[in-house]
Amino acid sequence: MTTTATATTPATAALSGLAGAVLANPALADLRDGLDRDAAVVRAPEALRPFLVAAVAQRAPLLVVTATERECEELADELSGLYDGPGLSTEAVVQFPSWETLPHERLSPAADTIGRRLEVLNSVLSGRPPGIVVAAARSVVQPISPGAARREPVRLVKGAELDPTDLMVRLAEFAYLREDMVARRGDVAVRGGIVDVFPTTADHPLRIEFDGDTIAEIREFSVADQRSLPDGEVESAVLFPCRELLLDDAVRARAGELAAEHRANPTLAELLDSLAEGIPRDGMEALTSVLVPEDMTTLPMLMPADTRVVVCDPDKVRRRAADLASAGREFLEASWTAATMGGDAPVDSETLDLSGSGYRTFSAVRSEATEAGRAWWQLVPPGFLTDPEDGAVITVPAGDPPAPRGKDSEMEAMFVRLRALVGGGGRAAMVVPGHGTVARILERLSEAEVPATAATAGSEPASGLVSVYEAVLHGGFSLTTGAGAAGVADDLVVVSETDLTGNRLGSTTRPKARHSKRRNQVDPLALKAGDWVVHDQHGIGKFVEMVERQVRGGDGSSRREYLVIEYAPGKRGAAGDRLYVPMESLGQLSRYVGGEAPTLSKMGGADWQNTKRKARKAVREIATELVQLYAKRQSAPGRAFGPDTPWQREMEDAFPFTETVDQLTAIEDVKHDMEKTAPMDRVVVGDVGYGKTEVAVRAAFKAVQDGTQVAVLVPTTLLAQQHLATFAERMTGFPVTIRGLSRFTSDAEAKKILAGLADGTVDVVIGTHRLLATGVRWKNLGLVIVDEEQRFGVEHKEHITSLRTHVDVLTMSATPIPRTLEMSLAGIREMSQILTPPEERLPVLTYVGAHSDKHVAAAIRRELLREGQIFYVHNRVRTIDSTAAKIRDLVPEARVVVAHGQMGEEQLEQTVGGFWNREYDVLVCTTIVETGLDISNANTLIVDRSDQLGLSQMHQLRGRVGRSRERGYAYFLYDPEKPLTETAYDRLATIAQNNDLGAGMAVAMKDLELRGAGNVLGAEQSGHIAGVGFDLYIRLVGEAVEAYRAIADGEKVEVEEEVGEIRIELPVDAYIPVEYVDGDRLRLEAYRKLSQAREAADIDAVVEELLDRYGPLPAEARRVVSVSRLRLVAQKYRVREIVLAGSRLRVGPLDLLDSQQMRLKRMYPAAQYRATQKTVLLPLPKAAGARAGAGGEKARDDEMLQYAADFLTAMAGDPEGSNPVIQPETAPAR
Repeated sequence: MTTTATATTPATAALSGLAGAVLANPALADLRDGLDRDAAVVRAPEALRPFLVAAVAQRAPLLVVTATERECEELADELSGLYDGPGLSTEAVVQFPSWETLPHERLSPAADTIGRRLEVLNSVLSGRPPGIVVAAARSVVQPISPGAARREPVRLVKGAELDPTDLMVRLAEFAYLREDMVARRGDVAVRGGIVDVFPTTADHPLRIEFDGDTIAEIREFSVADQRSLPDGEVESAVLFPCRELLLDDAVRARAGELAAEHRANPTLAELLDSLAEGIPRDGMEALTSVLVPEDMTTLPMLMPADTRVVVCDPDKVRRRAADLASAGREFLEASWTAATMGGDAPVDSETLDLSGSGYRTFSAVRSEATEAGRAWWQLVPPGFLTDPEDGAVITVPAGDPPAPRGKDSEMEAMFVRLRALVGGGGRAAMVVPGHGTVARILERLSEAEVPATAATAGSEPASGLVSVYEAVLHGGFSLTTGAGAAGVADDLVVVSETDLTGNRLGSTTRPKARHSKRRNQVDPLALKAGDWVVHDQHGIGKFVEMVERQVRGGDGSSRREYLVIEYAPGKRGAAGDRLYVPMESLGQLSRYVGGEAPTLSKMGGADWQNTKRKARKAVREIATELVQLYAKRQSAPGRAFGPDTPWQREMEDAFPFTETVDQLTAIEDVKHDMEKTAPMDRVVVGDVGYGKTEVAVRAAFKAVQDGTQVAVLVPTTLLAQQHLATFAERMTGFPVTIRGLSRFTSDAEAKKILAGLADGTVDVVIGTHRLLATGVRWKNLGLVIVDEEQRFGVEHKEHITSLRTHVDVLTMSATPIPRTLEMSLAGIREMSQILTPPEERLPVLTYVGAHSDKHVAAAIRRELLREGQIFYVHNRVRTIDSTAAKIRDLVPEARVVVAHGQMGEEQLEQTVGGFWNREYDVLVCTTIVETGLDISNANTLIVDRSDQLGLSQMHQLRGRVGRSRERGYAYFLYDPEKPLTETAYDRLATIAQNNDLGAGMAVAMKDLELRGAGNVLGAEQSGHIAGVGFDLYIRLVGEAVEAYRAIADGEKVEVEEEVGEIRIELPVDAYIPVEYVDGDRLRLEAYRKLSQAREAADIDAVVEELLDRYGPLPAEARRVVSVSRLRLVAQKYRVREIVLAGSRLRVGPLDLLDSQQMRLKRMYPAAQYRATQKTVLLPLPKAAGARAGAGGEKARDDEMLQYAADFLTAMAGDPEGSNPVIQPETAPAR
């Protein structure tokens, strides 16, 4: 588990043997002789750097400095495969991450960034330093509080003594936020003897179960469903703080003193007051230098005294450090300008010197480190001029490797060179990621008659062979000693995956996380006063509150919880009618989603029933259409694709990222469908960047492996170009011919492609609706992949629909469709949802404020600093060119280009293509970037006049950035001269507050649910959706589809009248105590899950979840479960009410036969049967042990519930005890 740090022997690094061979090469003799120098400059190609670093690390611990965060990650990746000692910590190589915020911003760094930094510092300062720490320039020039670095983490060990209260105090000191449910790193929740916490360095949150003051169990659980993971038990864990500035007593006292001194600066005083009260605030890190008692220090000074600092590209590092300092100053200036227009003022003051928290100069960091005795080495490119004061210059002679970069002709030249090398006894190594790629390379070398072998981890390359290693290396090289006694035999050539294919590898520094099986997600019914709700029987009302009431009856009163819903008044001028909905009837309620504010229904009025009747009628029409398509598909002879081939597995192994659970499930679903004879019709839904394209790539490859052709249909030429590049990159090295066909394809090229489709020489074609034109003939079309189907026209949609009956169709959509819809359409169009973001993806930092030129310039320069690109959205074509000119004036060094929908197709294609190829830095565009564009290097979004955009538009635009390992920034700006409307303010507030990955879908649900429904069901239905609300409407569709499908399959269908709610009102204390489940929304969630249970197994699953999340059920909560079990018994016998009526129990409707009436008299002599009302009045049972006679105490709670269930069982003639509603409700053995 990532939270633990025990001393274990690291596994052998895959390339440690290759590193040994490189370092032993005569070409590195000068380097080996000079390893003990305190200062040196090494001239060598960039590809050799990881090997040189590994050589220097043999003598002392290292701090390696790169210019950028990306270079830092890549070097750490490579070193992890090369170096496995002599670090004393678990990891020999670690990366020290940088803050993603600037010193004076009103933003704090992410909790996981802080956690990883403190984890590294803790191992460095506790005598267990890693062998190599790799850090970007930003981390090295940023000051660090020595106290934060030395702070001991919280260590948890199973079986250890620890007071849960003490743990909560420590976590509060560590800036963990107490929530009702843990959702992100740095959250903590406590429920009785269970503490849930998400450590800053862990992949999964932890559930710590206490037995008194002893830690009984520690286990990982899933954020999505809040359930413990199978095999998730851990023995120990380490919890690091969420902030580097912690509000201990000394810091709070100092903050209080400074607040009193700086009342003239309201921004600063307010922030200091909060800190003095122990309330953490965003951006408080800017005050670290004046709040902590010790002077700030830097990373090199915290490393062990014998550490060597190795700087890669020192000139580039110096420039980057200078740029950071100027960007910090610029941002500070911009923030002050924004503050004058009502934005947040920065954390800064003329009367308080905060420079101690700002970036140091790189020369100052170097001087301090060298004066303290740290050795200082520099790695520079060949031919680089050096300063004599920097130390001796060591030159490593190295040449370029063979680098075909995907070209077949060059590949042949490489084989010739390798044959000659190994034929003369020389050595060669190929380094590729993934077991499948190793196998494929060996196959290619064998075909080219080049002797080769798969190298084992840690082995040296063998003479006379090409050794193929499975590891990460971003570039190759050749080492030649020249003619002599040894001759060519000492030559060594190293070839990387990048040299072979031209593809840059993704990061692999973070281990592939263990997947959790996805169950139903936790979806608390977060109702707040004033929310619209729909009750199946009574219609649209307004939620007022959640109340607990005493219900009188029998021998006393009992406590129950209710939701209060307000309806339209029965009489004009009167107050609204109120309905008290008991918790067991929550299944009858859903949130209203349907556009504008609806009209409240009248309780008991006919209008609601009429509205529902109309919706049902409309729904039947849809269901008929869907079912006709279903019937055609079922009867059509489809093609069953074969199982996966070895090549399929190789191609999938080469995927450079960790697949998410949802992605793997979607891939399995698609393959399963393809292997069936009925034609596939599956929709894969997921936000942009969540990995839908990889699902399509694997499906296409599978189809081609089976000898069929694949058509990929996209709505725009931009998307066609993007998919073409992705498919070509993923299928490199396999015999698959991929072509693109759109309006941008020349006539001659199009003719060749069409001929290739007809004769079968083209395997995959990616194109726009041109693929649907008449005259396109296929030799053997097996799979059609449609991206963003809702963006095609009606005619094209009909053409796609006609394909569905005879070829496999896979549709991809970025529009989130709610799970209710997914369930209801099951079997008509199978649906897979990808709801989990990729492991590496970080939430986008969102800023909302008034537009200022300084802020725009600062935001653009901040992105240019990390070699990224910027989307600038200006949604008015008339003024877009003048806006672009203004940006060129503001940031002259930026390459700015314009794109909008009114440009010619070819010009637009070239413009966006140029941006995609990194020829431009800023794309000034309209909202055409809203969907589809996937440019992972563009990670800053600036939207001007954002108050004129809809919520879903803003959410989709924000989805353009933060798509890679880099943190994304989104700036939603508005005109400071024009007042915001209330609606615009609400929208901007919502987008600012909800910037988590998981919250993304929740934010836009109101807009997107309607769009999703329109996409799948057609826009003409939206009026009916508005009438009855989205959830109920979709449920009606589901019921109709199920009925018609059964008819299509030849099954008999019973037409049932709509089932009303089941009323159970008994003298039973049944509620979920606040002490057991704290927080209304979580109690509501538990009540709703129980009320929606359709069978006993559903209830068992809810009980298991409650036990896992909250511990053993108290008696009152057990009775809530028993009431749910009784409701199922009543449902089984079609009983609608079991209520207390005076001193009797009224049960109905019951249509008793003569034989049943006889049984009633025999078993319950005092009971009365009222045939006209179809009800039975039962005497209340006596409590166990109560005295005989009229005055005996009446039964209540468990006895009463079981009495009711036994009565129904007896009337039905079922065996006694066949419906037990009182159960121990304990967990099965884990």
